[in-house]
Amino acid sequence: MKDLMRIKSLLSTEIETLLNQQVKKEAHSSATYLSMASWCDRNGFDGSADFFFKQSNEEREHQLKLYKYILDTGGTAISPEINNIKIEYSTFREVFEDALDQEIAITQSFKNIVARCHKEQDYVTLEFLNWFLKEQREEEYIARRALELFEVIGENGTGFWDIDKNIGGIKYSGE
Repeated sequence: MKDLMRIKSLLSTEIETLLNQQVKKEAHSSATYLSMASWCDRNGFDGSADFFFKQSNEEREHQLKLYKYILDTGGTAISPEINNIKIEYSTFREVFEDALDQEIAITQSFKNIVARCHKEQDYVTLEFLNWFLKEQREEEYIARRALELFEVIGENGTGFWDIDKNIGGIKYSGE
């Protein structure tokens, strides 16, 4: 029966595995952003806390979109176990440095899945993943702009307050 089900699935075993790994990465990102929101809130950065709560929700939506795709194509979606979430940060800036690093890693992970889809000629999954590639362009842009505020505004005097107030206003319009 298992072989018959695999034949009926649009996904190869390897692509299904990669997509399930991506589900876990998105869940980890969501949990990490929640942790960042908590740190920001505890340290008086309300604007940044709101920003990271929104980011967490977006990552959860990405996780669910991937999860549903796996199911829709006849695969087995796996609910991930999440651990090793960083709770403390040394500085306000470090939170945003970690956020950018995380987005870059997620982009690379999607690029690896896309490369595998090309190799297997899985054009259905490639088409599905195009949405995520565009989304990652936006995510990296916003993370870079947020980090650039530390240079543009500066960290002295009311710099942190100004950065915190401007974080929520960063938008991407590069279509």
